[in-house]
Amino acid sequence: MVIAIGLNSGSSFDGVDVVAVEIDLAEDGNPSRPQFIAGRSYDWPEAVAKGVLRAFDNKLSIFELCRLNYTTGAVYAECARSLMREQGWKPEDIAVIGYDGQTIYQEPAQFSELKNFSDGEDVLGRWQDGPFPCGLQIGEPAIVAATCNVTTVTQFRPSDHALGGAGAPLMQYLDFVAFRDIGPVLTLNIGGIANCQFAQADRSKMMAFDTGPGNVMLDHATKVLLGTSYDADGEEAAKGTINQPLLDQLLSHDFFKRPVPRSAWRRDFGAEYADEILAQNRSLSAQDILATFTEFTAISITRSIREHVVGVDEVTTVIASGGGVRNGFLMKRLAGHLNRLELVTSDDYGIPPQFKEAIKFATLAYANVNSLANNIPAAGGASSFTILGKTVQPPRLAKVL
Repeated sequence: MVIAIGLNSGSSFDGVDVVAVEIDLAEDGNPSRPQFIAGRSYDWPEAVAKGVLRAFDNKLSIFELCRLNYTTGAVYAECARSLMREQGWKPEDIAVIGYDGQTIYQEPAQFSELKNFSDGEDVLGRWQDGPFPCGLQIGEPAIVAATCNVTTVTQFRPSDHALGGAGAPLMQYLDFVAFRDIGPVLTLNIGGIANCQFAQADRSKMMAFDTGPGNVMLDHATKVLLGTSYDADGEEAAKGTINQPLLDQLLSHDFFKRPVPRSAWRRDFGAEYADEILAQNRSLSAQDILATFTEFTAISITRSIREHVVGVDEVTTVIASGGGVRNGFLMKRLAGHLNRLELVTSDDYGIPPQFKEAIKFATLAYANVNSLANNIPAAGGASSFTILGKTVQPPRLAKVL
C-alpha cells in the first residue's frame, strides 16, 4: 500500500477538498479500492476566489488569467502541504498528488460531427472550427510539485479531448476501481453539476454523463435571495411549494436535448441562467424558488437515469456522493422519484461522500504514475484507452550528473 493525495474544487466552487488514501494494485493489475485516511476542506482565499469568479464570467485579461493560474496553484500547494504536516508525512511518504485544477471553461463535443474527422488527417480542423471538445483548468502543478516535493499529476481531461472524448464527468474511473467487484452499480455524484455512472467490471459496458444541475443553481439562489452561502439541509426549500410552470420551463432547457455522453458547465446552469430565471419569477417567494430548483435537480437526475442508462434494470441501488447528499430535502425528493431503486451514500463503502471527488483525483493520479489506462472510452466517447493526466516531477527526484 502507498499513500496518494487528491484535491478537488468543483463546479460549485465552495472550497478546496484535500484527502489522503491508501491504495495498491490488485491481482487484476488495476488499482484496489482506495482506503480513506484523512480529509480536510479549506476556503479559497478571498482575493483568489474573486479572480476565479471573474474568470468564470470571462472578465479577466490573459495577463490576469496567467497570474491566476499560478496563485491557484499556490492554493492547492498549501492545502496539500497542510495535510502532510498535520499527518506528519515527509515527501517520500507520498507516492503522488493528483488534482484537476479549477475548471474555468468547458466546451462539450459535438458527437454527431466527430465522424467527419475519423481519418485523422485534419487535426487542426478538429478544434479550429470543428466539433472536438476543449476546456481550461488552472492551478499550476509545478508549484505543487516544488512546494510539496512530491510527483504531481493534473489536468486529466485534455488527453480524453484529444481522442474525441467528453473529458467530463471523470468519476467513472473511480467507480470502476471501487465497485468492479460488486457491479453493476449505479452511482450518482451531486456537486455543482450532477452526474451518474453505470459501473461494472466490463468497461465496454459502462456509461457516464452529466444529468444537469446539482447544487449550482440552488446555492446561487440562496445567496441572492437569502444572503447565505447555501440552504442547510434544504430547510428553506422544504417550506416552499413547487411551482409547476417554472419547473416545466427549467426542464425544457436545451441541455436535455444533447445526446449522451454529455457534459454541463456553469454556462448551462450557472449564475447568468439562474439570475435570468429569478428575474422572471420575482412574484414567487424565496422558499418556492428553492423548492422548485430542488425538484428540478431531482427530476433531471431521475429522468436522465430512466431515459439514458442502458442496463438500469440490472441494478437495485444508487450510491450517491457529493455535497448534495447533505441536503436532506433534495435526498428525500430524489428517493421518491427513484421508485424501486434504493438510495444510499458512498459512506456505506468506506468513501466519504463529501470527499469522493478528491479521492477520484488521487486514484486517477495513482493510475497515471503506474501507466494504467484511466479513461473509460465507452462512457466518455474517446476513440481509445489512454493515460489521463500531465505529470510534473518534484525537485528531489532530479538527477544531477
